[in-house]
Amino acid sequence: MRIAVFGAGAIGGFIAAALARSGADVCVVARGEHLEAIREHGLHVTSDLGEFTVRVPAAEDLRAFDDLDYVLVTFKSHQWAGVLDQFEDAVRAGAAFVTLQNGLPFWYERERALESVDPGGAIRDTIPYAAIVGGVVHASGHILRPGCIAQSGGMLYPIGELDGSVTDRISALSEAFLQAGMHAPIEPDIRRNIWRKLVNNTALNPVSALTRATVQTMLRDPGTREVLRAAIDEALAVARATGVEPGVDAEERLKWAEHIADVKTSMLQDLEAGKPLELEPIAGAVVELARRYGVPAPHVETLYALTKRLERAAAGF
Repeated sequence: MRIAVFGAGAIGGFIAAALARSGADVCVVARGEHLEAIREHGLHVTSDLGEFTVRVPAAEDLRAFDDLDYVLVTFKSHQWAGVLDQFEDAVRAGAAFVTLQNGLPFWYERERALESVDPGGAIRDTIPYAAIVGGVVHASGHILRPGCIAQSGGMLYPIGELDGSVTDRISALSEAFLQAGMHAPIEPDIRRNIWRKLVNNTALNPVSALTRATVQTMLRDPGTREVLRAAIDEALAVARATGVEPGVDAEERLKWAEHIADVKTSMLQDLEAGKPLELEPIAGAVVELARRYGVPAPHVETLYALTKRLERAAAGF
């Protein structure tokens, strides 16, 4: 089994390092100073599994590697357009593509592309639906410096075939994660797991970017908490309209968030670092589906519009 991790940043880099430490055949795609540091010194990790360093083959292009059984997609969804041509060889070779990204994935609805994530359906045209495995990341991390990653927040990475079946390929991948000290339970409805995380991100991420507030600061402020609650309620209604029952309510998701460390959300971190925001796969996709299914979502639409304006202002537009 050969596994490529495409996007060896905070999340992907940790997964790759953990798998490599367990003896799995792993290679990574990275870029810039991070890539050079991995090549020269290996991947150094401080994590819930301890502190360790591994050596892994690393390149800036997926086409540098062949005979791949799995490609773990861990880069941010807004980066698809710049790397999509790198997937063609792995598609022809029959690799499985495991999406471990924030927000709604490009494959969410089989018959119709999500324009907010996959404009024109270019990703769907490149990667066959049958080649995809869905996944969710329930962990945190950041790059301390090039080649060095800090991970925290647990080891949960649910995965699932898009049709809910249990196949040899998903069983083998789940076992590989287990051998590496991570937990990748096979889920019969991976869309349900995606929504459970997404409804929180849809509320917390834009509000944090707009207010510069940390997670617990938002939750402790009564007025802000009510905005979060309303946005989560709307996102849950959108999920149900698409045929997915998340099995939670807004209060449960807010109470779950109370156990998160008082950190800046990833969207706020990206804003402060001058990076593009993961706005479209999170709030943008929810707005798109709300309009598609006729679900009122005024709070989510407002948060999306204001954060979009904020992103443009930060970029000088």
